[in-house]
Amino acid sequence: MDLNMPGINGVEATRRIVSSSPHIGVVVLSMVENDDSVFAAMQAGARGYLLKGARKADIVRAVYSVAEGDAIFGPAIAQRLMRYFAVSPPPAPAPAFPELTARETQILHLMAEHLTNPEIAARLGLTPKTIRNNVSNIFTKLQVADRAQAIIAARDAGLG
Repeated sequence: MDLNMPGINGVEATRRIVSSSPHIGVVVLSMVENDDSVFAAMQAGARGYLLKGARKADIVRAVYSVAEGDAIFGPAIAQRLMRYFAVSPPPAPAPAFPELTARETQILHLMAEHLTNPEIAARLGLTPKTIRNNVSNIFTKLQVADRAQAIIAARDAGLG
């Protein structure tokens, strides 16, 4: 499959072929090697991607490999893929309330869902007194006066 074709582009053609006949393996043979084109072809269902400068033997090997169910990429494309996936994922967002323990955060989340202390206790398998103590700690750590203010803070942080 070439990516630059008259009428319909190769990515859309690949998508249609794979959609209507998933047993067909598509190998892209293109001079285009930018990340957007490579990933668009892969998302469309291409199982191989070679650059037009590839040797005939490599093209034949790719066609047979993809026909057997493998995925195959030319060396330059494989290096791009490896660099892309080697990038560290973005750091996890900081917790909404780092001052709270995991249990207190869990209880605050349930408070934001408008569960009562006895309901929270039953849900978590804890005693109502333990929940009351945790709720009191939450109020102190969040510097709020009551349950309504705690719920507002939780909702503002995306809980509940």
